Amino acid sequence: MDEDNRKMNYLKEYAKYSSLVFQMIVIVAAGVLGGIQLDRLMNRTGSIFTISLTLFATFLALYYMFRTLLKK
Repeated sequence: MDEDNRKMNYLKEYAKYSSLVFQMIVIVAAGVLGGIQLDRLMNRTGSIFTISLTLFATFLALYYMFRTLLKK
């Protein structure tokens, strides 16, 4: 019975962290795609919006990760 509980806890932790990684990937991808679209919409030859939104989305994903991991 104790081994079953350990397996269930392992699966719950695995699902929790897998979900967190997937959400972080979605946040960063949204920033990248949003930046690309803004650069195209503004007819910019540089990629200032892509770089800016990618960095912002990365920091947002890290904030979300730390907030989730430190929550009790």
